[in-house]
Amino acid sequence: MENLFWKTKDTTKGLLATPFNSEAEFEEMIFNTPEILEDIFLIKRQVRGGNKSGVHDIIGIDYDGNICIVEMKNVTVDASIIPQVLQYAIWAETNPDSIKNLWLEHDNKPDLHISWDDFQVRIIIIAPSILRSTLDIVNKINYPVDLIEIKRWVEGENQLLLVNKLEEEKTRKPKPVSGMEPYGEEFYKKEYNKDSASEFIKYVREVESIINENNWKLETKFNKYYCGFKAGAYNAFGIKWIGTKTFAFFFKLEQNQVDESPIKLTKYDAQWKEALYYVDPRVTKTRDFIPLFEASYKKLTGK
Repeated sequence: MENLFWKTKDTTKGLLATPFNSEAEFEEMIFNTPEILEDIFLIKRQVRGGNKSGVHDIIGIDYDGNICIVEMKNVTVDASIIPQVLQYAIWAETNPDSIKNLWLEHDNKPDLHISWDDFQVRIIIIAPSILRSTLDIVNKINYPVDLIEIKRWVEGENQLLLVNKLEEEKTRKPKPVSGMEPYGEEFYKKEYNKDSASEFIKYVREVESIINENNWKLETKFNKYYCGFKAGAYNAFGIKWIGTKTFAFFFKLEQNQVDESPIKLTKYDAQWKEALYYVDPRVTKTRDFIPLFEASYKKLTGK
């Protein structure tokens, strides 16, 4: 049994690990805590129907328009789960209309780019513990797979959640996902306006300069529709495409935090809990946003 010690200036509390009572409780916590799967909009729980065997726990769509199959187990997971989730992934890939209907039926869906004729399926496996040998099998299949461990500690009415995304060791060369082109400047110049793509990259480099000046521990991650600056698995802020020529800064902040900023807010997206500021390359100066960069980094890392 693992123990967690919560230490403040005056007191130290010892907390016991508190497993979830059932898979249903575990699943409900994930569905009702969207911050855990930050870049995924969860559409529906327990999707039934069609010709597939078994039932998907959760279906979602991420920032890049990928269809996400979320499979949850309230036990230790090993590589034997892979055949099951592959069935679900193949079903999703061959039944786009079923998923599209779920998406269209949702009342509060965010604004996302989704190519229903050409989307990628992404698999997310969540469990309290996942054997590291599972990574070896994941590296051999042609779908992107996230392996996420979640453990819980309880103190009164409060819950402390430890979220750990398993990743391969840096010394090993990751296997590229079949059919996925590396994202970055060349990709953006093919998919978006070339001049706008060059401006997009210029702003990325300016943000990286601010990150380096402050010694923030953030990684630049290019994606299909956005570039995020991440600490671990989570974005602090980033730049996202709005159209073929338009892009915007986004900051993972609460609305009351951005209401105090002198910079005019373009839009606050409550679904993603992020503030959007459209970029006009003629007038937008990256350094004007330094207070928002600082606030977002502090909110994510506590530093």
